[in-house]
This record gives sequence, C-alpha cells and structure tokens, in this order.
Amino acid sequence: MAFTPLHDRVLVERTESDEKTAGGLIIPDSAKEKPAEGVVVAVGAGARDDDGDRIAMDVKEGDKILFGKWSGTEITVDGKELLIMKESDIMGVLS
Repeated sequence: MAFTPLHDRVLVERTESDEKTAGGLIIPDSAKEKPAEGVVVAVGAGARDDDGDRIAMDVKEGDKILFGKWSGTEITVDGKELLIMKESDIMGVLS
C-alpha cells in the first residue's frame, strides 16, 4: 500500500452492509446508509506524550471496529475508497 498513517491515525476499509432487512426486503443502494463499521488496514506509530514517548495504539491491522457515523475523511488509495481517522474516533473493537 502506498499510504502510511502518521501519529494516532488509522486507515479503515468500510465493511459492506446487508442487502436485505431482517424481514427479507431488499434495500436499494439509494436508501442504504454508509456502514459505521470496518476493518483496520493500517495504523500510525502512535501519538507522543509530554515527555516525547510514544503512546501505544489500542487497535492493530485486521481489527474489526465500530466508529461514529461522521468519523474520518474519505480518501482513495490504490483504487479503494478508505477512511482516515484518529484513533479517538473509534468507539470499539468488535470480536
């Protein structure tokens, strides 16, 4: 990949949402909301504290995460639409 996030930033690929509702209705693309979960593609080295030491990141590549609806900035890298966001925008890791 040609992009490496800096500091406490994370590169995320959104996971696709379901095509059908629980009742079996097919959701058209125009009515779908962008999913608020994804997979971490790359992580930065971490922010620095007041002493200049690195603060370890809580997420790693491959983690499935949940983030806020308006979190991050959309970018295109190698033809893929990805999100770059701060680690603090991540609400949690899904297991």
